[in-house]
Amino acid sequence: MSLAARLQAGETLFSAWSAIPDALTLEAVAGLGFDAVTLDMQHGGHHEDSVVRGLLPVAAKGRHRLVRIPVGRFDMASRALDFGAEAVIAPMINAVEDARRFAAAMKYPPVGERSWGPNFALPRAGGGDSRAWLAAANADTLAFAMIETRAALDALDGILAVPGIDGVLVGPSDFSIAWSGGATVDPGLEAMMPAIADIAGRARAAGKHAAIYVIDPGLVGRYVGMGFRLVALGSEARYMAEGAGPLLAAARASIG
Repeated sequence: MSLAARLQAGETLFSAWSAIPDALTLEAVAGLGFDAVTLDMQHGGHHEDSVVRGLLPVAAKGRHRLVRIPVGRFDMASRALDFGAEAVIAPMINAVEDARRFAAAMKYPPVGERSWGPNFALPRAGGGDSRAWLAAANADTLAFAMIETRAALDALDGILAVPGIDGVLVGPSDFSIAWSGGATVDPGLEAMMPAIADIAGRARAAGKHAAIYVIDPGLVGRYVGMGFRLVALGSEARYMAEGAGPLLAAARASIG
């Protein structure tokens, strides 16, 4: 079942987050048990070559494939889809025009302006008839607009109304900077929680998906209660650190 179909069915899904631009690392991350893996081109080290090569081991493990593009790189949104991504996350969508440009790159006509050329995506999805691919592509490939600023919050209803925008993803660290007027970076900032809940509620009311990046896994239940159904957790560095800590502690304790 596609990522789009699972979210539409109301499942709560977890995505790993990848910053290391290496296909072997992605293969290992895809085996950790997450539902999906997101390749980060904005703050992570991923680039075009690592995306085209890295999506394949993720697909081979049966995980859903997402890519976060750099700010304003809507051309890369189309390329990520052509490489085999199921969803693209665009950061700093602060205005309706940003959302329109993003959606145009993500969807084939008549919804958008995406150019035809799924030379990697179609065979990686098992091949099949190109006409059937075209008929399903706009619904099966998801465009997530990141909501990270007060400007984005002010424009939220307009962003959600843009044809081709399938959902929003809250970046709580940047949102906390904006919410506090630059006073702090605190992804668990209590003062902004009503606004984050409002974002999820408005997205769901508009028939769109609500996603969020989570630093503290203890907050996941709260976010799910708000209506978020796609949750991104951690990164390779965190997975290694949290796995290595107990392992080393147990080894050292056994000596004592």
